Amino acid sequence: MSKVTFITEDGNEVVAQDATGNLMEIARENDVEGILGACGGCCSCGTCHVRVHPDWLGKTGRATEAEQDLFDIEEGTDERSRLSCQVEMSDSLDGIVVEVAPF
Repeated sequence: MSKVTFITEDGNEVVAQDATGNLMEIARENDVEGILGACGGCCSCGTCHVRVHPDWLGKTGRATEAEQDLFDIEEGTDERSRLSCQVEMSDSLDGIVVEVAPF
């Protein structure tokens, strides 16, 4: 199965093995600090904001229009910003590294 590494705001790494679902669900299942997912994955709150490691941007793609709309009103976003609820784990993302964005 697939592996995800979350880097928390304080620099700790949380590695999730056999990861399935979207990155927000995986983070919540693994008690990743800073990923709340308050809206339950509806792409409406921004509490699951992560920054995709540059090496993985080509595989995850850039933020969708719905994500961009939310990022327009949120501080601290950049070209690597994604809502983890919108990134579905797949074999092609095995080994992905994301940084939990501060809020």
